[in-house]
Amino acid sequence: MPVTSQLLRGLPHTKFLASSLLPCQQYHSQLMLLTHQPASRWPSRKWQSHQSSRSYQTASVLQSYILTPPQVNSILKANEYSFKVPEFDGKNVSSVMGFESNQLPANAPIEDRRSAATCLQTRGMLLGVFDGHAGCACAQALSERLFYYVAVSLLPHNTLCELEAAVEAGRALSPILQWHKHPNDYFSREAQNLYFNSLRTYWQELIDLTSPGEAPDTHEALLSAFKRLDQDISLEAQVGDPNAFLHYWVLRVAFSGATACVAHIDGPDLFIANAGDARAVLGVQEEDGSFRAHTLSNDHNAQNEDEVARIRSEHPASERKTVIRQDRLLGLLMPFRAFGDVKFKWSIELQKRVLESGPDQLHENEHTKFIPPNYHTPPYLTAAPEITYHKLRPQDRFLVIGSDGLWETLHRQEVVRIVGEYLTGVHQRQPLKVGGYRVTLGQMQGLLEERKARLSSAFEDQNSATHLMRHAVGNNEFGTVDHERLSKMLSLPEELARMYRDDITIIIAQFNPHVIGAQRQEGQS
Repeated sequence: MPVTSQLLRGLPHTKFLASSLLPCQQYHSQLMLLTHQPASRWPSRKWQSHQSSRSYQTASVLQSYILTPPQVNSILKANEYSFKVPEFDGKNVSSVMGFESNQLPANAPIEDRRSAATCLQTRGMLLGVFDGHAGCACAQALSERLFYYVAVSLLPHNTLCELEAAVEAGRALSPILQWHKHPNDYFSREAQNLYFNSLRTYWQELIDLTSPGEAPDTHEALLSAFKRLDQDISLEAQVGDPNAFLHYWVLRVAFSGATACVAHIDGPDLFIANAGDARAVLGVQEEDGSFRAHTLSNDHNAQNEDEVARIRSEHPASERKTVIRQDRLLGLLMPFRAFGDVKFKWSIELQKRVLESGPDQLHENEHTKFIPPNYHTPPYLTAAPEITYHKLRPQDRFLVIGSDGLWETLHRQEVVRIVGEYLTGVHQRQPLKVGGYRVTLGQMQGLLEERKARLSSAFEDQNSATHLMRHAVGNNEFGTVDHERLSKMLSLPEELARMYRDDITIIIAQFNPHVIGAQRQEGQS
């Protein structure tokens, strides 16, 4: 059997101003490429196609039936996942105690993806959230491929040589990743060989670029992995594939897009690589027990003045008024960094050539034939990440990585408070806020009683990401979960749900303060 076969076996919420690609088909299969499988382990467009607003959230639109609490829980918990880092000799030696994640669709199918894996040949844990637009194909590809590119980038020269020698000799390879996946987090079996060949070409080039004894730099590894995968996505679409399905798939990946926010955690060293508008926020516990939000990533959109300046500096002065219009790239795209989206990267001539030789399905889709206005000096878009380093401290208790669907509904400080109180079981009794609303004494009494009831039932969720999601969707104007509102939001039909919120994906990693304290002391000694 060939070695490759052995390895593969072993709206304001819309982010585009155009129609999306065809829905992603879900392939329920497992990619075994360079992956350790443990013996056991316990559904947004950024093109804006319809003008909609949160101001439309009126009682008349939200006419829907009321779900029972068990029905609400069933929906909220359908995609939850948790992983606890194994202990060794009864003592957890990892700075990460474990993580919990969840997803809630607004699009049908969901365009968000998530990934989590442990690096086996090096050290550390990888966590990532990928927010797709114009379809889910690009986000799906990132969820399968990006961590391999990061892991290979972190391998020392000698290990890369051993990897290549094993492939040449047809020997089995030592796995480099152990995935932590929900059953709904799938791999596309049809593209395994294609993905492996591109990855192998990358590590062959790394062998030529590195020297024996040279220690890989995590910052450079993350930067290289992001940029190289985006280049491979572009090249694969240009070259095509003899297999008609794969040819169509690589084009769908390239013409759709996705943002990415990835964390690499190794001991006290935390790196965040972000391209787009997903966000990573650290929960820091103060001496009085309260929690403070420390943001570790910047949103790459029109609200980021540095990003606006960067993009304008990369194009002629004659395009100053057109390169960003209505807070969107070329008046169309909300995130200013993303994978795929070759319509904002390729020349018009290349786009036409690739589409003319592509399958008939692409010709039937208006999005792929559409050329952005004022398209003069591509590329306008990059997947190069902004990388942040943070040395973990004992007071850094957890990390929240979320797609923009989370941050649109909750402020980062509120997110950290909700998660911190859930994880510690200590609820900070803040003064009851009514957000400027006039309330009667009777209403105030009702709010206080609701708060009391909420405290007694705060731990109905066994997963911190689910608990946070419940607040993100169900919070009322007073900052408390309103079951009736939560029920109505979850029972909205698909065509309405996207008008009120985006897909939401959340990963929460909990840190071990004792281990981090000891690791910091070792590093200083």
